[in-house]
Amino acid sequence: MKLVNIIVFLLYLLIVACSAKPESQQTPKTEEATIMSRVKFNADSAYRNVKAQVDFGPRVPGTEGHAHCAKYLVEELTRFGVDTVIEQKTTVTAYNGDKLPINNIMGQINRDVAKRVLLLAHWDTRPWADQEEDKEDRNKPILGANDGASGVGVLLEIARCLQNKKPLIGVDILFVDAEDYGKMDGWGNNDKTWCLGTQYWIKNMPYSPHQLPIYGILLDMVGGKDAKFHREYSSQKIASKIVDKVWAMAAASGYGDIFVNELGGSVIDDHVFVNQVNIPCIDIIESLNPATRSFNPTWHTLDDNMSNIGRSSLKAVGQTVLNLIYQEK
Repeated sequence: MKLVNIIVFLLYLLIVACSAKPESQQTPKTEEATIMSRVKFNADSAYRNVKAQVDFGPRVPGTEGHAHCAKYLVEELTRFGVDTVIEQKTTVTAYNGDKLPINNIMGQINRDVAKRVLLLAHWDTRPWADQEEDKEDRNKPILGANDGASGVGVLLEIARCLQNKKPLIGVDILFVDAEDYGKMDGWGNNDKTWCLGTQYWIKNMPYSPHQLPIYGILLDMVGGKDAKFHREYSSQKIASKIVDKVWAMAAASGYGDIFVNELGGSVIDDHVFVNQVNIPCIDIIESLNPATRSFNPTWHTLDDNMSNIGRSSLKAVGQTVLNLIYQEK
């Protein structure tokens, strides 16, 4: 993903000036949970899911680690009892001419239920550690514990939970490929070099135009230690009602201190393209880290490994999304 350079504070003031904050956006006075979770999200299990992916090494399309991880994801979704697994295999061309064999993998739960929610994360990893200080390290692939594996790890644990207690709605869990092969240099004109798997998926969705999910939630970089999740700007602009819903649930679940009720950065990520096909989709992502004022410090570096993954971050995101799913009727 790519952080768009905007003046976040001025845009936030503009939003506040145009409309009063709805009740769901008010900063909670307490972090005490006001709802009882029907099913407990297991952070240790999610952590193991992240580690299992990292153990394959970098998951760059076309590599051995990528192939092994794809098999693992299909096997795990099957083990967790999803109704069906759909694989979209194709070859896409990256901005630099590289031909990338990709595989979008989706598991459907309650396949025959019309009302559906889409949960997604990218499972590939960046082929270059382009944010490393040492130039000699910048061409090395990253392990992507946070940037890729964390969102997938949370969704696999959600799939396991949903197996044990079926929700009333349909849930589609989508792992998209080739998100992180985009062009970094330049400003504002390289958006389509990112999220290649999602761009393919929206042209080949397993839905009819009248049976789209009611909304989507993207999980990206949700495992950083002590992560705080601000309202991502594009999500707020395009799908504010879904942002309100998720952040309100986070507060009710006892995570109002982690889901910060303030505007964050604007990110070019998979949700941007999902929104183009009339599925309102938001991004839960760490986009305003206090040390960098953008992404987690490990972003696109060789430090994006298991030593920098926090179970409490995985828990906050996973339990919030799980509670939301069980609330839907």
